[in-house]
Amino acid sequence: MRVVVVAEYYPRAADPVLGVWAHRQALAARAAGADVRVLVLHRPVPSRAALQARDPAKLIEPLRQPLRAELDGIEVTYVPFVAPPRPRSYQHWGAWAAPTLALALKRAKPCDLVHAHYAAPAGDAVRRAKPGVPVVVSVHGGDVLSVVLRPGGRGIVERALQSARLVLANSAGTEAKARELGARDTRVVHLGTDLPPERTREADPPTIATVAHLVPRKRHADVLRALWLLRDDHPDLRYTVVGDGPERPALERMARELRVRVDFKGQLPPEQAHRPATVFALPSVDEAFGVAYIEAMAGGVPAIGSTGEPGPEEIAAAGGGIRLVPPGDPETLAAEIRRLLEDADYRRELGDAARANVEANFTWEACGRATVAAYEEALRR
Repeated sequence: MRVVVVAEYYPRAADPVLGVWAHRQALAARAAGADVRVLVLHRPVPSRAALQARDPAKLIEPLRQPLRAELDGIEVTYVPFVAPPRPRSYQHWGAWAAPTLALALKRAKPCDLVHAHYAAPAGDAVRRAKPGVPVVVSVHGGDVLSVVLRPGGRGIVERALQSARLVLANSAGTEAKARELGARDTRVVHLGTDLPPERTREADPPTIATVAHLVPRKRHADVLRALWLLRDDHPDLRYTVVGDGPERPALERMARELRVRVDFKGQLPPEQAHRPATVFALPSVDEAFGVAYIEAMAGGVPAIGSTGEPGPEEIAAAGGGIRLVPPGDPETLAAEIRRLLEDADYRRELGDAARANVEANFTWEACGRATVAAYEEALRR
């Protein structure tokens, strides 16, 4: 079975962490029997942050991306396209990417199936490129939750989903959204993580950890407020933040004002992201799945997410190891962290459940088998 994966979020020379989950799914599908090649939609334009910083190295980074690479034995081609700035036009990027993608798909033949990550822009670009083979589209949340709210975005997402022979969703909540938008045949395929041979050792002093892009919906500020509420009873408590993003300056300022101990690590490779921790806390909203939870849980670290969010709710229902608190409620978050800090037996029990949950339900091997089974089903239909 020869499969071409089309993705916008995928590792690059200057950003090896970007979309690493898409690469890991491609590797898992290959391990499960598929012959996989990847086409990456690459817009060789500097980011807004690079333009504002006027950093020459950052400004030319996108232009220095090699158009061909081999990542872990998978052939990856970066397909350049030009498009207007993201804030106003992101929902339309598929139209801009389609002409060069069509040429890349012709060069990639023969192939039996195309797998696009996100309904827009990748799914839309594939639809417009008319590959002439069955198409599978994976929805990950951003497309069905935010792109649909942009002018014209809903119609673009709907057409991409309706053109797919099969739509894969990262959670049941995302699947329901895809069906609302016209996806005819859907399946849930969870992303995965590696199961380390041993539990992550507990941090000394006690440490809360978060791994996430620094944007408002991830609610890092709630963790900072919870840390402040715990300051008297747990003066040694620290907070490690892995990730980067536009909220970093405001969060650093807030940490100074609250006088809490926070270490902003910036963006790190996946193998370095999950360091010794007592609790993993990510009380985010609009969380369609959340690979960061299961990555922490695989090491036996108890996790905290938000109630009412498709990803954390589904992870909790699968086998436990994650506690859910109301979003935007630092007091309840602090109470849950306090219990985990002060009750070692409870913390150990929850950590054991977390690791067992991941082993049973959220490994890359399971993801690869489910992905290839979906490919086979799409080809049969």
